[in-house]
Amino acid sequence: MIRTLVTVFAGLLGLAFGSFLNVCLSRWPEGESIVHPRSHCRNCEHTLAWWENIPLLSWIVLRGRCRECKEWVSVRYPLVELAIGALWAYTTWRQIPELRDQHLLFSAIAPDLLALVGTMLFYWLLVALAALDAEHLWLPNMITIPGLVLGVLFTIAKTVLVAMSPVHDTVNWLETIWYEVRPVLFWTIIGIVVTAGLLLLIRWLYWIFRRREGMGLGDVKLIAMLAAWLGLPATLLAFFISSILGAIAGLVVIAVPSLRNAGEGWVTSKLPFGTFLCIGGIISSLWGERIIAAYLDAVGISGINLLLW
Repeated sequence: MIRTLVTVFAGLLGLAFGSFLNVCLSRWPEGESIVHPRSHCRNCEHTLAWWENIPLLSWIVLRGRCRECKEWVSVRYPLVELAIGALWAYTTWRQIPELRDQHLLFSAIAPDLLALVGTMLFYWLLVALAALDAEHLWLPNMITIPGLVLGVLFTIAKTVLVAMSPVHDTVNWLETIWYEVRPVLFWTIIGIVVTAGLLLLIRWLYWIFRRREGMGLGDVKLIAMLAAWLGLPATLLAFFISSILGAIAGLVVIAVPSLRNAGEGWVTSKLPFGTFLCIGGIISSLWGERIIAAYLDAVGISGINLLLW
């Protein structure tokens, strides 16, 4: 019962934060304040009443149109709210049993609690970047760079809390913390350097052969951010998934000319690779360990210890 109630609360909280994210996504590209003015129609400036601002439900009741001017309201609004709400609810549902098994000792549940809050923040950032890249082909530094730093800090903080938990019966806490943090920090930095270097290499090779930019630096910063949160194996999986999604999208663009901009050939069509990276990052975060374990088992390398996870 408690697990269900907490999950529902997390889902509703996710819808609210998804609604706030929609405000950010509409105003950031225009350089507008996310505080003032109040939520309004982007077409007729109609200020929304409280009941027109209920996450997900208002869009459904109004049938996706402004009450005043009847202008179509982008489907991005309910999709973003639903994505955050569903991800937060599912993450909470998975994490709650681990929190309850610790007999409510804060020192014992702190690492899992931090993991829950950190994962929620991580998904919020990924949905924001996915939407911005899909709509504007824009991966702003104000999200990717702080996201990378937060990922490193989150990884370190989680390791410190685990080192300080009751399972470690030790006298010299500083020595224990340093012993635990050092390899984690080392492999996190390795993951960031390797994944960012991989995309820089691809970007350079594309320039050598095509003499035009095929991938922006925003994608490089995004994959570095993924590595900071997920580690090297999971980030490489995210890159593999995003590559498949990008290839599928490319085939669709080739098959449906109407999806291209006027006068634009399929070769020069720009695809939001950052959006695919974010989707790959979410999938890898949710089920990456199982996917990698299944793959290793299929190729006969079962039971390997993934030190970089």
